[in-house]
Amino acid sequence: MSNALVIGCTSRIARSLAQKLAEKGYKLYLLARNQEELMRVANDISVRFQTDVITDVFDAVNYDSHIEIANKAFQKLGSIDLAVVSLGELGEQEKAQNDFNHSRGIIESNYTGVASILTPIANFMEKQKSGVIVGISSVAGDRGRQSNYVYGSAKAALSTFLQGLRSRMAKCGVHVMTVKPGFVDTKMTYGKPGLFLVAQPEYVASEIIKAIDKRKNIIYVPWFWFFIMLIIRSIPEPIFKKLKL
Repeated sequence: MSNALVIGCTSRIARSLAQKLAEKGYKLYLLARNQEELMRVANDISVRFQTDVITDVFDAVNYDSHIEIANKAFQKLGSIDLAVVSLGELGEQEKAQNDFNHSRGIIESNYTGVASILTPIANFMEKQKSGVIVGISSVAGDRGRQSNYVYGSAKAALSTFLQGLRSRMAKCGVHVMTVKPGFVDTKMTYGKPGLFLVAQPEYVASEIIKAIDKRKNIIYVPWFWFFIMLIIRSIPEPIFKKLKL
């Protein structure tokens, strides 16, 4: 039986992914900040797939607790074959422009919290010389847009972190994959204006599973976002500054 650690499992993408992993026979260790919601997710998976699910409360910005949590996960599972990190909040760009505390919350939840927990996980996997790490980033990190550049900058930092980690871990047999979703139907995007081509979390989770099996390095989900972001990245800066993106 393979073991999977899913961090941020109360997000719709991670929840769907955990369900699909349980269906494939993975033993799950689920982490999330909201204990009540965490237990609902764990109990649903346990009953639906007749499998034991281990849970623990995790706070992305409680950095001092991350090494202990990683230690506990490896001790209880014995080894971790797959670690998925799906953390973050979209926040409000206009509020972030005027309140750095709000900006800091966006940056910490989307980047520094992820980097913090992945550091001990990567070090453990390096010792076991196997495993897959999946980080959920975003297409928003491909170019700084005026409508969400604080969130986008955090996701850009995460993508760069994962890219460097991928190169480092390749030498010891550990694979690191970056997932860049476009608009997904989640609580984070609910009611936001201007959304188009919105994907369902179940579809995103299925594409992540396929990409893990194929050892992909970077995936855009749905796939057409690769071309959308290629066009956006190609727009000259003088023109880009005039666009309301």
